Amino acid sequence: MTDEDKPYVRYEVSGGAATITLDSPHNRNAISTRLVTELQAGLTSAAADPEVRAVVLTHTGGTFCAGADLSEASGSSASPEEAVKERGRGMLTLLRSILELPKPVIGRIDGHVRAGGMGLVGACDIVVAGPASTFAVTESRLGLAASIISLTVLPRLDQRSASRYLLTGEKFGQHEAESIGLVTAASQDTGESITEMLGTLRQCSPQGLAESKWITTRSVLAGFDRDGEEMIAQSARLFSSDEAREGMMSFLQKRPAAWAQ
Repeated sequence: MTDEDKPYVRYEVSGGAATITLDSPHNRNAISTRLVTELQAGLTSAAADPEVRAVVLTHTGGTFCAGADLSEASGSSASPEEAVKERGRGMLTLLRSILELPKPVIGRIDGHVRAGGMGLVGACDIVVAGPASTFAVTESRLGLAASIISLTVLPRLDQRSASRYLLTGEKFGQHEAESIGLVTAASQDTGESITEMLGTLRQCSPQGLAESKWITTRSVLAGFDRDGEEMIAQSARLFSSDEAREGMMSFLQKRPAAWAQ
């Protein structure tokens, strides 16, 4: 079976929890159209299953999510800018689905998180990060900005940390991520931590969980309604720029960008 034949996302239910695993190691679980589609399907299945009380979002390999799949063709007959807008709306819908799911979504991470992957982390209700975890909002280094993912990332961070990491693209680890609010807990054993968390959530009623989650996510969702289209437009404009093309080519060619030389 080739990489193209294998699912990019695996879905399993056990003990009242659905585990959704990003399993596209050939491109470091990059956010491709296919991964978004399969992840969305997993969330839909979890929402519809009365036996599922919580969702665990995790990954295989050393990278949770490397961000957008920069090598992916537009897959659209529309103009390049319109194609980027289409993918942006897909990402916006995916992040909204995590926030609107009436069940807690727990991120279990023990690997690298970059760019768009940060948006997934920000959308989770609870996040446990293992010792191999590293995080970076790298868009500024590519001539881009954290447009769409800012809608879930910024509400999690204190203001000074948001300015620092969105501007510099610096990498930071699990303990810094915990201290600035991006993750709930830095853990040496994510499996043990997740098991304990799921046990705690099973003491809560489905209605209580759904209504409590609504309270915690309603202000974030209001930001989607207010700023979503503007962030999509900014993302499309930047992706179509000369600087972004240079930034993405330098990344794919593993060389410094013109402005960094």
